[in-house]
Amino acid sequence: MRLCLDTSAYSAFKRGHPEVVEALRQGREIVLNPVVLGELLAGFRAGDRFGQNQAELEAFLGSPRVRVAALDEDSALRYAEIVVHLRQQGTPIPTNDIWIAATAMQYGLQILTTDQHFARVPQVIARVLEVGTG
Repeated sequence: MRLCLDTSAYSAFKRGHPEVVEALRQGREIVLNPVVLGELLAGFRAGDRFGQNQAELEAFLGSPRVRVAALDEDSALRYAEIVVHLRQQGTPIPTNDIWIAATAMQYGLQILTTDQHFARVPQVIARVLEVGTG
């Protein structure tokens, strides 16, 4: 299984959510979009465990199964396709999530997420996991 990891899924993984942990364990390739890295780092900086969180992320990124995808012209074309479709359907989603979907579409990846709105993007396959807060 080749996965595009959403910010929400990474957070659930760090909280030890069993389904997310298992999905990542089974993932043959785990891809992060640079937007996800930005969201994670912004969250780390806003919290009180920046150093620890960043070190854990660096260790995660050091796995041979994990890579960060580049955003390029092909990404932009897919982003535009998704935006137009969502506007026509009247079902917008957050801009950052469109970039994540564009990456999944570009590289043929399944999005691993806890965000239901990825299901509105027919150009990608999203595995939406239910995670409780406690």
